[in-house]
Amino acid sequence: MAASPRSLILDLLSTLSRGAMPVRALVGAGTHFGISENNLRVALARLLRSGRVERDERGRYRLGPAARAVQRRVASWRRSEEQVRRWNGRCASELTGRRARGGRASGRQNERALGLLGFRSLAPGLEIRPDNLAGGVASLRETLVGLGLDPAAPVVGLGDLDPEREARARTLWDGEALVRAQGEARRALEVSAARLPSLSDGEAMVESFECGGAALRTIIRDPLLPDALVPGDERRALVEAMKRYDRLGRAAWRGFLAAHGVVQRRAALDTQQTDRALAAVRGEARRVASGGRP
Repeated sequence: MAASPRSLILDLLSTLSRGAMPVRALVGAGTHFGISENNLRVALARLLRSGRVERDERGRYRLGPAARAVQRRVASWRRSEEQVRRWNGRCASELTGRRARGGRASGRQNERALGLLGFRSLAPGLEIRPDNLAGGVASLRETLVGLGLDPAAPVVGLGDLDPEREARARTLWDGEALVRAQGEARRALEVSAARLPSLSDGEAMVESFECGGAALRTIIRDPLLPDALVPGDERRALVEAMKRYDRLGRAAWRGFLAAHGVVQRRAALDTQQTDRALAAVRGEARRVASGGRP
């Protein structure tokens, strides 16, 4: 998927180790993706107004408050196995009430937070996921609120379901599709990794951004289900492949960023991938709700 001005800006700003990035670096990067200076500046102005980015006194840019909680969530992809714990066997143990006050904007924030943590709708107003995340319900509640869930929305443990609802709950996630997507993303990384040394600097920058971003979307989209529901071997293999590819991608961008005085993080991130992943999450939820109809 080609980078948009918005996603390119957010991705580059998320790689900062410290300080901020000059607009000339953002504009220069945009040229490699066929993004005009005008389009990039328009996107930058909109992100600035929304609080996703902020500008310092020297006119340099960094991620803003509205993007930091999501950035922290995205940054955790490298430690995905640390985020899960032994499952107690219950089909669902978290629920959340989504009908919070605040209008449409609040509803979208709630949906985003729930989607990021893999919740699915079992019944109207009842969103569930397996209780296999580290820290249990208390940690889950804190993370959801940090991602934008209305603090008044109840997040509680859910006891045993009746057999009919338990059986339905186990169908809310398409495990075969998850595993298939993970395998495809891993193989794409391996093919691209073999190609990168033969590409020009600009071509390697673009390919590593696009291929790595696609793999990262797949990792973010994964709800980290217990192996009893969805085997996690392919997920773990993808994360390891992405760690290796991330080193190649950072190397491809290092010269360009250094020329603009920009210091990268240890690991490159793509905050904007979250929005794309959420669109897929919502589509999957609608598919399940409609009985599997497209």
